[in-house]
Amino acid sequence: MIGIIDYGMGNLFSVSKALERLDVPYKMGDRPEKIEDCDGYILPGVGAFPDAMKALEEHGFIPFIKEKAAMGVPIYGICLGMQLLFEASEEGGETEGLGLFPGKIVRFPGVDEQGRKYKVPHMGWNKLDIHQPDQPLMTDVGNDYVYFVHSFVVQTEDESILYATADYHLDVPAIIGRDQLVASQFHPEKSGKPGMQLLENFCKVMVKQ
Repeated sequence: MIGIIDYGMGNLFSVSKALERLDVPYKMGDRPEKIEDCDGYILPGVGAFPDAMKALEEHGFIPFIKEKAAMGVPIYGICLGMQLLFEASEEGGETEGLGLFPGKIVRFPGVDEQGRKYKVPHMGWNKLDIHQPDQPLMTDVGNDYVYFVHSFVVQTEDESILYATADYHLDVPAIIGRDQLVASQFHPEKSGKPGMQLLENFCKVMVKQ
């Protein structure tokens, strides 16, 4: 059973429909006690980092997520849900994150190294550059195109957590992970075949149901 963490800022409908297409049992919960007994968790996210951290705190999910991660329970963060796993974000002022991965969330500069301006947010289909194809999450996921919509990007010096990147005027961490904690900057449920493959790998390979 997959638990979908509902703290009021996730795209729950599209995630739940994707799991239904994969025939994966799930339940949603807006409090930890409602999904305490699940085998793995999805942390979705849409919106602003400070609002999301505040909502997680109000719903009691900050200690819950940290505890589950420490226990080695599989967790998949999606979009803003991925960014929340890092130490901090500069969005709306410096805000502390969950601190489960090293790094900070910063705004796309909007200007490349040659001084040329580019569009922010990063919106559209970009090709994955796979760094760690042998990870369980990456089984049968190739250098395919997936769909991004974000104005802020992960900045980390720990290359060991980079499962895949994408090029948008800089190397964008697209899929990250360490052990049972994984995440993607893009929405897998909106990214066609490779996205659905990622969700299937998480739910049916990483999670022991």
